[in-house]
Parts: sequence; structure tokens; C-alpha cells
Amino acid sequence: MNNKLSHGLGKVPAVTLGFWIIKILATTLGETGGDALTMTVFHADTDANNGGYLIGTGIFLAIFVAAVAAQISTKKFNSWLYWLAIVASTTVGTTLADFFDRSLGIGYTGGASILLLCVLASLALWYLAMGTVDVQTVATPRVEIFYWMTITFSQTLGTALGDWLADTGGLGYEGGALVFGLALAIVAMLYFWTEVSHVFLFWTAFILTRPLGATVGDFLDKPISQGGLSLSRPLASAVLAAVIVGLIMLMPQRTGRHPT
Repeated sequence: MNNKLSHGLGKVPAVTLGFWIIKILATTLGETGGDALTMTVFHADTDANNGGYLIGTGIFLAIFVAAVAAQISTKKFNSWLYWLAIVASTTVGTTLADFFDRSLGIGYTGGASILLLCVLASLALWYLAMGTVDVQTVATPRVEIFYWMTITFSQTLGTALGDWLADTGGLGYEGGALVFGLALAIVAMLYFWTEVSHVFLFWTAFILTRPLGATVGDFLDKPISQGGLSLSRPLASAVLAAVIVGLIMLMPQRTGRHPT
């Protein structure tokens, strides 16, 4: 009797070092890109009604939905579509978190708490429906819907966490980036040296990369008076996008595998 487990190709990339490098850069681009539209173009940070956050969220949400629809409709993994959807999720996460925190007046603490509950609820629904939340099983439209729903909440949560630690926590952008960077290092050590669930560690790392990117992005484009470098948001976004495109072309983008 042959007990060998067969595997099929998934719709998401294999989780490698290259995956995490591009993911962190994509989250940083999401912060600078989201701020470029809402703050530089629509001046949401100076608008008494903060209407720019709602407009920016609507624009990036439309792009995200289109990218995810294209990603789900493909029959096999497409690295360009996948990373486009990831970048779109980070930009809509940035503007959505800002809309919750600033336009609706929920605040960073309240916004982060609500979004954490959304992430946990999304993972719980996914687990109840499919019996696992392992990304290696992302190979069917139904699982992909759960996957992208969870990612959207986690990207938005990450933005709120980054703002909460940097502003409310008083650590500033550099301090916030250091804390989240150390947290990711601890997750990596747990992955290699302990028996802690790799699925749990993946989602923990996935969430933590977002506030890391958010604090780095804010450090790059926020005014010097607020602890940033006051770099041009459009220019920083263009440079980050070019680096990501280069890495996608240069780094192997092999497909993840799932049990069949």
C-alpha cells in the first residue's frame, strides 16, 4: 500500500526568506502609497472632515477587489497578480485604519482592538469551514476568499498597531520599528528552535510585518517635526515599487504546495 502523501500546486508563493523580504517592502509601500494619495493628493491630514481618508479607501478598495478577483480567477499561481493584491491590501489597510482612527474618532487603541477581533473572527470562520488555516491549503476559490479576507483585516490591524505604538505608546517611528523588528526575530527563533505551531507563527509574523512596514514608511515620509525624514511620499513609493518589481524578477517565485 502506498502511503506517500501527494501534493498539488497552490495559489500563493512558498513561504521563504524572499517572501518575507518582499512582504515587508510591500507593507512599507502600502504606508507611503496610502499616505501619498490621502495626505499629499487629498490633504486628509489638514481637512477638518478628513474626507480624503474615505476617498482614498474607496479608490484602493476598488483596486484591491479587482486584483483579488483576478487572482482568484487564475488557475495557477501568478506572482505579479499575487503581489499586486498584497500591495493593494496594504494600501487599503493604511487608508482604512486612518479612516477608523481619525475620521470616525475611534482612536488607535479602539481601532486596533476592533481590528484584532476582526482578524480572530476571520481565522475562526476559516477554521470552522475548512478545518485549518494553513496557507499551504490555499488552492481553491473558497479558501482564497478566507485567505484574502484575513489578510485585509491583518493589514489594517497592522497599520493601527504601528500608529498606536509610535504615537500613543510614545516610542516614535524608529522605536516602533525596533520593537516590531525584535518581535519578528523572536517569532523566527520560535520557528527554528521550538515546536510551536508553524501555522500560528506564520500568521503572527504576517501581522507583525505590517506595523513594521507602517512605522518604517511613516519614518520615511512624516515631517521632521513629527520624527520623520519628510521624504517625498510619491518618490518614496516609486522607489519602493521599483525595488519590489526588481526582487520579484530576480528572486525565485516558486509556488507553494498543498496536500491533495
